[in-house]
Amino acid sequence: MRTDDVRDLYDRTMREHARPDGPGVRVERAGPLVRQVGGPDDWNGVVWSDPGLDAEGADAAIRAQIEHCTALGHEEFEWKLHSHDRPANLGDRLRAAGFVPGPPETLLVAPVGAPALLSGAELPEGLVLRPVTDAAGVELMALAHERAFGTDAGRLRHQVLARLERASDDFLALVVTAGGEPVSSARMELYPGTVFAGLWGGGTVAEWRGRGLYRALVAHRAAVAAERGYRFLQVDATDMSAPILARLGFTALGTTTPYVYRRAR
Repeated sequence: MRTDDVRDLYDRTMREHARPDGPGVRVERAGPLVRQVGGPDDWNGVVWSDPGLDAEGADAAIRAQIEHCTALGHEEFEWKLHSHDRPANLGDRLRAAGFVPGPPETLLVAPVGAPALLSGAELPEGLVLRPVTDAAGVELMALAHERAFGTDAGRLRHQVLARLERASDDFLALVVTAGGEPVSSARMELYPGTVFAGLWGGGTVAEWRGRGLYRALVAHRAAVAAERGYRFLQVDATDMSAPILARLGFTALGTTTPYVYRRAR
C-alpha cells in the first residue's frame, strides 16, 4: 500500500473509530471530534477531528473540550494533534486557548513481516526477557520505565495492572532484567478488527543502551503481532527511537504532538 493509503486507513480505523485503551474508559463522538474519557488515572483526550474542520468549527470544538475537561474535574486533558489535521493552524488555535504542546513524535508504520523487524532478537548473555503477568512484573516494568525516561510511572502502573486484571489477549507487556534488575521494558496494544498493532513505551536505561535491547523488544512484539494475523506495526516514536525504527523498515506517516490543557487551580 502507498504511504497515503496507509495513513488514511490508520486515521479511519485507529482514530475515527478508536477503541478504549483499557477497562473503565469509553470512546465517544462529540460533534466533529472523537475522544476517550476515563478516570483521573486514565488517558483522557481527543484522538480524532473531522478533516473538514474549519477555523470557526475548530474554535467551537476547542471551547467545548475545555468545558468538558472542567466538568470532569481531572487535572489535565489532551488533544492529540497530527501534522495532517485541519485546519492547518489548529496547533496555534489550541495554544491560544491555553493548551500547552509537548515534544512532537514521529508516527511510524511498518509491515509486521519485514525481514529487518524479525531479525536481531538476541539479547546479550545474562539478560532475560519476560512477559509481565502480575503485580511484581508490573513493578519491574515501571522501574525500568522510570529509569529509562526519568518520569514517574504511577499512571503506567495503574493502566497495566488494570489490563492484566482483565486478562486481555489484546495487550502484551515485557520487561528485560539483568541479574534481576529491570533494564528495559515495552508494551504492545493489539487492536481487534483492525490491521494495526501499536508499540508503546519501549525504553532502556542509559547504561544498557546500544546493546540491542530495544531492537530485541521490537522483534519479539513483531513476531507476536505476525502470529496473531496483524499486518502493520505502529509507533509514536521519540527522536531517540525513530532512527532505530527507520533502519528496521518503518516509514513516517507524519508527526503527532500532545497538546495538554491543565485545569486552573
